[in-house]
Amino acid sequence: MRANPTSKGIRASNVPWRYIVPALYILFLMVPLYWLLNMSFKTNQEILSTFSLWPQQFTLENYLLILSDPSWYNGYINSTIYVVLNTVISLAVALPAAYAFSRYRFLGDKHLFFWLLTNRMAPPAVFVLPFFQLYSAFGLIDTHIAVALAHCLFNVPLAVWILEGSMSGIPREIDETAYIDGYSFPQFFFKLFAPLIGSGIGIAAFFCFMFSWVELLIARTLTVTEAKPIAAVMTRTVSASGVDWGVLTAAGALTIIPGAVVIYFVRNHIAKGFALGRV
Repeated sequence: MRANPTSKGIRASNVPWRYIVPALYILFLMVPLYWLLNMSFKTNQEILSTFSLWPQQFTLENYLLILSDPSWYNGYINSTIYVVLNTVISLAVALPAAYAFSRYRFLGDKHLFFWLLTNRMAPPAVFVLPFFQLYSAFGLIDTHIAVALAHCLFNVPLAVWILEGSMSGIPREIDETAYIDGYSFPQFFFKLFAPLIGSGIGIAAFFCFMFSWVELLIARTLTVTEAKPIAAVMTRTVSASGVDWGVLTAAGALTIIPGAVVIYFVRNHIAKGFALGRV
């Protein structure tokens, strides 16, 4: 039976588009990132005076200023501290909560689950004043734990939602078999159950980290100097003489590194998370 040469030609002509279209899309997404890096290696005078696709006077002064000035690099340290704290606290709270929603039925469970999600839907500006007054009364203003706990307001519901979807995909028979075999609940949960939902834990940690890392309004309101995040420090580049674009873009380029590191470690979990249908 002969193959139809016309159909072969049609299929062959469509093959390049499978690569051209995604390549153009990726290139389009990479343009802002390239331009950010391009500006970070320029002087402020070159940025404002000329338009060039690459630095005409390559300089590392912008990065050296950030890495040598304590007020700059402490911003990265402060952000990392409260983001890691928030991720740990959010997962510690979300894991048992998600297990309860996944395995048990109780009065008002669906309403409570929906209420958790509504906290994620509300804009952070709504909670800024209550948090400020509450933390001022307890003396927690300008501390890392204050920002970490405040970010739990929208990260815990997100983590519960993701983890509940992962846990619901695990058959209940595994729980029953473990109890019959003599496992206590902590032994069952950490030795047997946690590895099965590893992808869900990984992707929940990723989203908690990223949402806490990029949030500015609450972090800026609850900090003054000691726990000031890098996003708030970056506003120092605005002055009466204008914006120091070189330093600002260099700081922006450095803020991408933590997110890129987290994505590298959870890249496999993200792919599995999309398969779960909750991401």
